[in-house]
Amino acid sequence: MKKKKNFRRKPKKDLQGLQVEVYDGQVEKAIRIFKKKVKESNIMLDLRKKSYYEKPSKLRREKKNLAILRNQYKVEKDKNNY
Repeated sequence: MKKKKNFRRKPKKDLQGLQVEVYDGQVEKAIRIFKKKVKESNIMLDLRKKSYYEKPSKLRREKKNLAILRNQYKVEKDKNNY
Protein backbone atom coordinates (compact mmCIF):
# COMPACT_ATOMS: atom_id res chain seq x y z
CA MET A 1 0.00 0.00 0.00
CA LYS A 2 1.38 3.38 -1.01
CA LYS A 3 1.60 6.22 1.42
CA LYS A 4 -0.37 9.32 0.61
CA LYS A 5 1.70 12.36 -0.07
CA ASN A 6 1.33 15.04 2.53
CA PHE A 7 0.59 18.20 0.61
CA ARG A 8 0.76 21.33 2.68
CA ARG A 9 -2.49 23.21 2.45
CA LYS A 10 -2.37 26.93 2.00
CA PRO A 11 -4.09 28.80 4.80
CA LYS A 12 -7.13 30.76 3.71
CA LYS A 13 -6.72 34.45 4.46
CA ASP A 14 -8.86 37.41 3.55
CA LEU A 15 -6.57 39.70 1.62
CA GLN A 16 -7.81 43.20 1.00
CA GLY A 17 -7.32 44.78 -2.37
CA LEU A 18 -4.91 43.22 -4.83
CA GLN A 19 -2.58 41.26 -2.61
CA VAL A 20 -0.99 37.92 -3.32
CA GLU A 21 0.97 35.80 -0.90
CA VAL A 22 4.07 33.94 -2.04
CA TYR A 23 4.27 30.34 -0.84
CA ASP A 24 7.47 28.29 -0.85
CA GLY A 25 9.35 30.89 -2.87
CA GLN A 26 7.09 30.51 -5.92
CA VAL A 27 7.37 34.10 -7.07
CA GLU A 28 6.50 33.36 -10.70
CA LYS A 29 3.22 31.74 -9.71
CA ALA A 30 2.38 34.68 -7.45
CA ILE A 31 3.09 37.11 -10.28
CA ARG A 32 0.76 35.19 -12.60
CA ILE A 33 -2.01 35.27 -9.99
CA PHE A 34 -1.44 38.99 -9.41
CA LYS A 35 -1.59 39.77 -13.14
CA LYS A 36 -4.84 37.83 -13.41
CA LYS A 37 -6.35 39.77 -10.50
CA VAL A 38 -5.29 43.09 -12.05
CA LYS A 39 -6.79 42.11 -15.40
CA GLU A 40 -10.09 41.02 -13.85
CA SER A 41 -10.41 44.19 -11.77
CA ASN A 42 -9.95 46.47 -14.84
CA ILE A 43 -7.52 48.74 -12.99
CA MET A 44 -5.41 49.29 -16.09
CA LEU A 45 -8.46 50.46 -18.08
CA ASP A 46 -9.32 52.95 -15.35
CA LEU A 47 -5.77 54.26 -15.28
CA ARG A 48 -5.76 54.66 -19.04
CA LYS A 49 -9.06 56.56 -18.93
CA LYS A 50 -7.90 58.82 -16.12
CA SER A 51 -4.46 59.53 -17.52
CA TYR A 52 -5.74 62.91 -18.71
CA TYR A 53 -8.77 65.07 -18.04
CA GLU A 54 -11.84 64.75 -20.22
CA LYS A 55 -14.63 67.25 -20.15
CA PRO A 56 -17.95 66.01 -18.75
CA SER A 57 -19.69 67.00 -21.97
CA LYS A 58 -17.36 64.73 -23.95
CA LEU A 59 -18.05 61.83 -21.58
CA ARG A 60 -21.81 62.35 -21.98
CA ARG A 61 -21.46 62.53 -25.77
CA GLU A 62 -19.47 59.27 -25.88
CA LYS A 63 -21.95 57.56 -23.59
CA LYS A 64 -24.84 58.71 -25.80
CA ASN A 65 -23.08 57.57 -28.98
CA LEU A 66 -22.43 54.13 -27.47
CA ALA A 67 -26.10 53.80 -26.53
CA ILE A 68 -27.13 54.73 -30.09
CA LEU A 69 -24.68 52.17 -31.50
CA ARG A 70 -25.98 49.44 -29.16
CA ASN A 71 -29.52 50.22 -30.27
CA GLN A 72 -28.54 50.04 -33.95
CA TYR A 73 -26.92 46.63 -33.42
CA LYS A 74 -30.04 45.41 -31.61
CA VAL A 75 -32.31 46.61 -34.44
CA GLU A 76 -30.09 44.93 -37.06
CA LYS A 77 -30.08 41.70 -35.08
CA ASP A 78 -33.88 41.73 -34.73
CA LYS A 79 -34.24 42.50 -38.43
CA ASN A 80 -32.03 39.56 -39.39
CA ASN A 81 -33.95 37.15 -37.14
CA TYR A 82 -37.24 37.83 -38.94
